[in-house]
Amino acid sequence: MTTIDETQALEQRLAALEERLAAAELTATRAQDRGAVDNVFNRYMHYHNAYEDERIIAELWAQPGTPGMWSRYNNVGRYTTYESVTAYHRGRPRPVGKLLFHYATTPVIEVGADGQTAKGIWIMAGLESGLMDPEVARNVPPWVLSGGDVDGKPVWAHWVWCKYGVDFVKQDGEWRIWHFRCYEVARAPFNRDWISFAKDNQESHDSQLAWFGDDGVPVFLPPVDEPAETEYHPYANDRAQTLEPLPPVPYTDFEDTFK
Repeated sequence: MTTIDETQALEQRLAALEERLAAAELTATRAQDRGAVDNVFNRYMHYHNAYEDERIIAELWAQPGTPGMWSRYNNVGRYTTYESVTAYHRGRPRPVGKLLFHYATTPVIEVGADGQTAKGIWIMAGLESGLMDPEVARNVPPWVLSGGDVDGKPVWAHWVWCKYGVDFVKQDGEWRIWHFRCYEVARAPFNRDWISFAKDNQESHDSQLAWFGDDGVPVFLPPVDEPAETEYHPYANDRAQTLEPLPPVPYTDFEDTFK
């Protein structure tokens, strides 16, 4: 027969075990969420490299009607509706002879205290290359081409480095991209370095040029919904580097920091 003191001690031990179990479950859930968020962005990069944009829309972006979704790629402005955000992906060409290879590293990911939103940043390095019809090449800026030709078609081949700041929202138990920001750090054709190319790269960054499609035809971004609230500039040899975007920190209340 147990005494009152023994019963109380047992109840205290059970309460402590329940607290430890709840804390362990929360830790496991947060770790699982972090891995799932990282997978969403990494899937984005794999799909993007293979021009699987319809899968990006269907599997990775937030659902139609999601409040507050947006994307931004340069200093021109932002896209702030589901239709305009996904317009970037719709009809994106899969050009013959073009290679796009971006790979992401150095993630910093924080899941909100309520487990419903998350923030992450990544660093991306990669290359972009293809062939251009000679008639198209006559009308592109000289910085596009990298010298040489293949079967009479001029070659354009660039290396590129970017940072990404992405917010995520959990919908129906799945993590989805909610806000998407690309910060281009540096770019250069393979026959030049990024230091001498910096001025030309700023011209590119401030334009609506999106990519080069079939036969190297320039494809431009859709008109933006609103101007950018802040500017971000890629590397220039007359500016010091800044920590942007800031790596996310643990948070309880979500703040839209990447815009």
